[in-house]
Order: sequence, then C-alpha cells, then structure tokens
Amino acid sequence: MAGTTEFGLDVGVYGRLATPGEVLKIALLAESEGFHSVWLADHIVFPKAVAPKYPYSLDGNFPVPLDEPLLEPIATMGVLVGATKRVKIGTAVLVMPLRNPVLLARMLATLDVFSNGRIILGAGVGWMAEEFAVLDTFNFASRGQVTDEYLEIFKAICAGGEVSYHGETYQFEPIYSYPASVQRPHPPILVGGTSNPALRRVARLADGWLSVGLGLESLSERLGILRGMCEARGRSYDDLLLYHKLFINIGTAVVAKGGGREPGTGSVQEITDDFKRILDLGYRGFIIRYRGEEATEQQRQIYRFAAEIAAKI
Repeated sequence: MAGTTEFGLDVGVYGRLATPGEVLKIALLAESEGFHSVWLADHIVFPKAVAPKYPYSLDGNFPVPLDEPLLEPIATMGVLVGATKRVKIGTAVLVMPLRNPVLLARMLATLDVFSNGRIILGAGVGWMAEEFAVLDTFNFASRGQVTDEYLEIFKAICAGGEVSYHGETYQFEPIYSYPASVQRPHPPILVGGTSNPALRRVARLADGWLSVGLGLESLSERLGILRGMCEARGRSYDDLLLYHKLFINIGTAVVAKGGGREPGTGSVQEITDDFKRILDLGYRGFIIRYRGEEATEQQRQIYRFAAEIAAKI
C-alpha cells in the first residue's frame, strides 16, 4: 500500500470476534500488511432493551446481538498503542457525551504521547438513548451541543499549559494540562455523522469528515452541502480530510439500505470501482471492516482486500 490513498482497518470491538486475541491479531495484521491505521467503534455498554433503530442497517437492527462481547475502546486503544509501532490508531467514532470531557481529553493526550503522535479522534454524538441513561450523562436531547463543547475542551487540553473552560454544558476553573499532545495543536479530529448539524460541526470544529452508510449519489450531495458550509465560514473546503467507512464483503453482494448493491460488497472489480468512484469525490482515505463473524474468513477477506483491491487503487 505505497500509494497516496490511506486504508484503515476497523479491528472490531463488538461482536463474536471482539476478543483480546482477535483484536490484537487484526491490529498486527494491519501493520504487517501496510495499512495506514486501525480504528475502533464506540459503545461502553449495551442495554438489554434498545428502542431506537440503528441508522446504518437495512432493517434497523444492530449488526450483532447485544449480548455478544464488547470491549471499551479507550482501554483497547491503550493496548494497541503498546502492541503496534507504526499504524495510526483512531476512533470511528467516539461518542463524545458518554465520558467526562476533561478525563477523556487527558486520556487521549496521554495516548498520543505514548504512541509518539499516532492518535486520531473520530467524534460523534451517539444514537442509543438507553446507553446515555445507564451512564447518567448530560441530557440525550442536548448531545449535539455537548459534543461541540467537549471538542473545544479536547482542543484546549491537548494544547497544554493552563486551561479553563466556561461553556453552557460544562465549566471548570484553571487547571494545568501537562504533557500536551505530541501532535500540534491537537490530534486530528474527524467528525462522523451525515446530518446537516454534523456537517456544520465539521466546518466549525473538525479537521475532516468521516462518512459512513451513504451511496455515491448521497455522498456527492452531502459534500456539496459541506462545501457551502465551509465557504460560509470562510474556511477552505479543500483542506478538509475526507475519510469513508465501508463494510466489505468480497465475493457476495449485500443489498443496500436504499436498494441495489451496497458499496464495498460484490466482486473484486465492483468493489475496486466503488473505491475509485469515492476517491474521485476528493476522499483521502478509507476505513474497512468485514461483516462476518468467523475469524478465518475475516483474515482471508483482509488479505484479499490488501492484495486484490487496495493494490489497484
């Protein structure tokens, strides 16, 4: 993978394969196969009963049973920082309102120091109200504003030195934040989500956008909206880092939420063409994850992707 396109591998922190051995195996496989980064999704707990529909599936159901393994991502990042030497380690995406913002920022800054600048913060607002209730977070309905302020706190903490903050959802008097993050002024921030508020968050607070669950036509439309929002703020749209997450299934096409074939699934040629079309929209990188729950097939899919698809892009 010597080209300019960056490929990341989701190591899978939930589901049947979310075991320490498998997660470490996939992270080390990513490093040996030349992937640019490894990524972790975020949940802390799965409540037994969940009412909201999962926004990225065909039927609204979560992609794995909720009683299967779940590894907390910040703790897992610490393990991966020590186990790897080259790959970036990112969240896709971290639900910002679920954790205390000062503690979260200090943990991520610490991980950036231990990894010598390999942390990427993919940030989102979350969707599972029941998880918010279990953790006794700020009001679920206010999670967008909470996320905005927590991102501002993250930036201030990572900058280091004497820090204070006085927002509407969180405040604290001056503290000392040492050491600062290795990456300056802070680790890269990619905001996830496809709504207009999410895109406004990208334009105002982030270094880039991390998209998921959209077909080519919808991606193009959303990028047009994002460009307009950047222009309205006097910000250069061309400076944004654009990453897209795809669930791959080499050899078997999956029906998309809006009908037709889901990008990233099907024949090698179809999947290769999917990636090329998305790159043509101005994307810099991709995060991939295999959908299945069989370890041998997961590794086979990753090897095939690296050899037969990434090598052609």
